[in-house]
Amino acid sequence: MNAIALGPLLLSTPRLYAFGCALLLLFASRYLLGLPAAQHSRWFNWLLVIWLLGARTVYVVLNWESYSIEPLDVLKVWQPGYNALGGLIAGLMWTAWALRKRLLAMIGGLAMVIGAASLWLVLVTLAPLGNDFAVNSLPEVTLEDIDGNDVHLPSLAESGDLIIVNLWATWCPPCLREMPLLEEAAKREGVSVVIANQGEDLLPIVRYLDAQALDFRYALLDPSQTLSAQFKAPGLPTTVLFDRQGNTLDVHVGELTRAQLERWLED
Repeated sequence: MNAIALGPLLLSTPRLYAFGCALLLLFASRYLLGLPAAQHSRWFNWLLVIWLLGARTVYVVLNWESYSIEPLDVLKVWQPGYNALGGLIAGLMWTAWALRKRLLAMIGGLAMVIGAASLWLVLVTLAPLGNDFAVNSLPEVTLEDIDGNDVHLPSLAESGDLIIVNLWATWCPPCLREMPLLEEAAKREGVSVVIANQGEDLLPIVRYLDAQALDFRYALLDPSQTLSAQFKAPGLPTTVLFDRQGNTLDVHVGELTRAQLERWLED
C-alpha cells in the first residue's frame, strides 16, 4: 500500500520518506556546513519552498493537458503531483545561489541536497514500509448494486476492460471530490469503474448519487466493508486499478487527480 494511517490522517509513504530525508538534511547541514544559524535557516527554509515549487511546476507542465481542463487544480498542492527531478534541480540552483559566497559550504550543501534526494529515491524503490499489493487480482467477492442485482467482481474481467475499483463513503470529502472524475472515466470505452460504498445503507448512497446526477453502471454496496479488509485499505478513498485480465496494476490511497487518472488509462 502506498500510504499509512496516522490517526485520522492518511500519509503517502513517498511523502513520509521525503519528510524523513528533509529532517536528516536539516540536522546534517546544521552541524556540517558551518553556516551561521540565521543564514542556515534562510537557506534551508527557502530550499524546501523552492524545491516544492520546482517539483510542482515541472509536474504541471508535463501534465498540462490534464490541468488545462481545470487550471485551479494547480493550486491543490495537497494532492499528488510533484516531479522529483524538477524539485532537485530547483533546490540545487537555490543552494548554489544562496551559498555562492561560501565556496566550501556551497559544495557541501550541493552534495547534501543530492544525497538527500538519492536517499529518498532508494527508500521509494526499496519501500521498507511496504509496497506490496494486498490482492493480486479481482477478489472473489459478490456485492449487490443499488438496484439489488448481484455483481461478482471477477466476472468483470470478462468484458476485457481496464477495471477501476474505488472504495468510498458519502461522509468522506475527498471521495466526493473525485467522484466526477471517476464518472468521466466510466464513460470511456474500454474502462469499467466500480464504486463500492463502504459501510453505509442504501438511502444516503442513492440520495447522493441522485443529487449529483452521477450515473455508474457498477455502484455497489459493501455494508460489511469486505473490500476494505481484502485490500487492507488504511482509509478512504482507496482506488485499485486492474488490467484487462483482472490482475492488480496499481493502488492509490487518497484523492485521485485528473493527471494521475489519465496516466493510469493511457499506460
